[in-house]
Amino acid sequence: MLRPPVFPPPQFPPVRLRPFQRTPPAIFPPILGLMGLGLALRKAAEVWGLNGAVAEAVLGATVGLGAFAVVAYLAKVAQRPSVVAEDLRVLPGRAGLAAAVMGLLALAAALQPYSEAGARSTLVAGLALQAALAVTVAVLILRSPPEARSVTPVFHLHFVGFIVGGLSADAVGWPMLGVGLMLATLPVALAIWVASLAQIVAKVPPAPLRPLLAIHLAPAALLGMVAQGLGFAVFATICAAIGGLILLALIVWARWLLAAGFSPLWGALTFPLAAYAGLMLALWPMAGAVLLAAALLAIPPIAVRIMQDWAKGGLAARTNAATA
Repeated sequence: MLRPPVFPPPQFPPVRLRPFQRTPPAIFPPILGLMGLGLALRKAAEVWGLNGAVAEAVLGATVGLGAFAVVAYLAKVAQRPSVVAEDLRVLPGRAGLAAAVMGLLALAAALQPYSEAGARSTLVAGLALQAALAVTVAVLILRSPPEARSVTPVFHLHFVGFIVGGLSADAVGWPMLGVGLMLATLPVALAIWVASLAQIVAKVPPAPLRPLLAIHLAPAALLGMVAQGLGFAVFATICAAIGGLILLALIVWARWLLAAGFSPLWGALTFPLAAYAGLMLALWPMAGAVLLAAALLAIPPIAVRIMQDWAKGGLAARTNAATA
C-alpha cells in the first residue's frame, strides 16, 4: 500500500530574510528598457529640434532607479558572493545580470553630453564587465549537461551586448572602437539568429519563455544605431530591415508570444522596442515617432508592474532568484 508523501512541518515563526538578501536580477531588464526609452526621447528631441528636458528627466530618474537596484544587488552579493554564480544558473538571473551590465554601457551614452571623461570611464568599465560576464556564462554553459546548452535569445545579451558600447564610442572620440564592436558582434548575432530559428522550427518554446523571443530584435536595432552613428548608412538600413521583419513577426504572433500572461519575463519586451524606436528615429523619423509612441505606452507600465512585484516580495520567488 502506497503511503502519502510526508512533508516537513512549516517553520514557526517563519524565517525572516535580511534586507536585500534575495534581490532578484529580474529588476534590471525593465530598467534597461527605461534607459533605452530615455535615449530614444533624446534622439527624438535632436531630430525634431525639441526641448530635451523630458528626455533628460527620464534618463536622470532611470539612472537613480538603476543605482538603487545595483546597490540592492550588491548588498545581496556582499552577504554571500557565491550567490552570483547561483543566479547565473537560471535563465531569468542570466538575463537580469546581463541587462545590468548593458545598462552600464547605456549609461555611458547617457553621460556623454555631460562628461566625456565620465562616459569614457563608464564605457571601459562596462566593456570589462561584459567580457567577464560573457566568459563566465560560456564556462557555465560548457560545464552544463547537453540538454542545458541549447541556444536561447538571452545569448544575445551575453555575447552581443558589447554593441551597446558602440552607442557612445564615436561620441567620446573612439570611432574605431565602435567599428570593432560592430564587426565583432555581427557574426555572433547572425549565428544566434540562425540557431534560434532552427530550434523554433524543431521545437516550439514553452509559453512562459516566449516573451524572451523579443530579444532577437535588440541586436538588429543596436547594430543599426551604431552603424548609423558611424556613417554606414547602407548597413544601418539593412539592420533596420532585418529588425522590421523581426518586429513584424512579433506583432503577428503577439497572442502566441504572450499566451502565458504577464510575467517578469515581459521585461525582455522593453529594451528591444526602445532600441528599435531609436534606430527608426535616426533613419525615418515619422516611423520612429510611431514606435516611440508605442514604447511610451508599453515600457513604463511593464517596468512599474515588475518593480511593484519586487516591492511586494514576489518577484524573487517568481524568477527563482538565489538567496544570500
